[in-house]
Formats: sequence, structure tokens, C-alpha cells
Amino acid sequence: MDTQLTALMINCTLKPSPAESSSDVLGRQILSALAGHGVGVDSIRAVDHDIRPGVETDMGDGDEWPALRERVLDADIIVFMTPTWLGQHSSVAQRVLERLDAELSETDDEGRPILFDKVAIAGVVGNEDGAHHITGILYQSLSDVGFTIPAQGCVYWNGEAMQGTDYKDLPRTPDTVAQTTSTAAANAVHLAELLHERRYPSS
Repeated sequence: MDTQLTALMINCTLKPSPAESSSDVLGRQILSALAGHGVGVDSIRAVDHDIRPGVETDMGDGDEWPALRERVLDADIIVFMTPTWLGQHSSVAQRVLERLDAELSETDDEGRPILFDKVAIAGVVGNEDGAHHITGILYQSLSDVGFTIPAQGCVYWNGEAMQGTDYKDLPRTPDTVAQTTSTAAANAVHLAELLHERRYPSS
């Protein structure tokens, strides 16, 4: 393929920069795996921006989502990262999903939803259970607004229950996480290339 694919990580940690974030560590590992396939990579830490509540593309009054939205629209692959809190995705992740809801009414020149032909990978970290539940929510939400999910398109890590170890504190990447990251990245690139060459049909 002549055109380089691009990937954007949206990190929905609750920790503003420059605080260390387990979501950021795992997300950058996914981006590194994508870069290994020749994909150009970029990232956003959503909590660093004033993303106003709402379900419109622009909520006005200093809303920073419109500029972030342009970066989403420019990317072929989205890596959507969230930590686990109380067994749920973060409030920041929910805010981003709500803003993506606006894309349901946005269409391209052929009348297709504007996020068609884009691929999404989900990433979940936490020192408590909840990854499967959160993945189900992310898959449904991201698919609803137009993203396509590759086979085995989620990378997650759950720490031991009732303990305090975070992913960022691990001395090495667990083999299962590394293998899942490699598979998710390869499948996402494969799917993105196919969609780039042959787009979804218009209704």
C-alpha cells in the first residue's frame, strides 16, 4: 500500500500529564507494535484537555474536543485506552465515548457514517477485575459510531485482586500481554489496509 497508515491512542487515564499512567504504558506498547508494521503513531491524553460534556461535535465555550476530533478523523486506527475503576471504564473514557456519539449523524460525501473504514483497538488496565465487562462496553460503543474491531482486538491486564500492583510497576511485560499486543496490532493493520483499499459501500 502506497499511503502510510496512521494510529492515534486516546488515553483515558484520570492522571494528567506528566504523571505516570499504566494506561499510557500499555497504550505505548500497542503503538510500538503498530509502528513495527510501518504505521505512523500519535497519542492524546484526554484528561489534559477541556472536553466539555455533551453529544455534539462542538460544545462551544472553550471546548477542546473539535481539535481532538480532527486528529481522530485523520487516523486510520484508534487505540482506545482506559483504566479500571470500581470495575468500570473511567469517567474520562465515558466522556470521550459520549462525544464520539455525535459522529452517528456525520456522513461523508457518499452519505456513509464518517467513521466507517476506521479500525479501533481497545486497551484496559487495572489492579481489579472488570476488563471483560469494559471491553464489551467499548466494543459496542466504538462499533456503534462506525469503527470496525479486528479479531482479538483488545489488550488487557488485570492485577491480582485486592492487591496494589499497577501495570506500570511490573518489572517486565507479561508474555501473554506481549503476545496479545502483537496479535491485536497485526490484525488491526491487516484490517485497516483492507478497508483502505476497499471501503464499505454506501447505503
